[in-house]
Amino acid sequence: MADITDIKTILYTEKSLGLQETGVIVVQTSPRMTKNSLKKVFQEYFGLVPEKVNSLRMEGKTKRFKGVIGHRDSFKKFYVKLPDGARIESLAV
Repeated sequence: MADITDIKTILYTEKSLGLQETGVIVVQTSPRMTKNSLKKVFQEYFGLVPEKVNSLRMEGKTKRFKGVIGHRDSFKKFYVKLPDGARIESLAV
């Protein structure tokens, strides 16, 4: 079962910061995380139930660095819509 350790990072890009103003948080997780398990993590650790969760699977790319071929890790990206007026202070920029 997925838990809080499967959340890799909260994404702070130009697009995600614009979404945070509308109450949407962008979360990068391990590929095994599901929408239901992410909702459960938000309920247990942050004390709120997301209104809506959208997911996006990002496949790892093959990259070349100094002639050596490597592979980036695959991950999932979730767009989590928080209820109106709800904020997570520890995630605010």
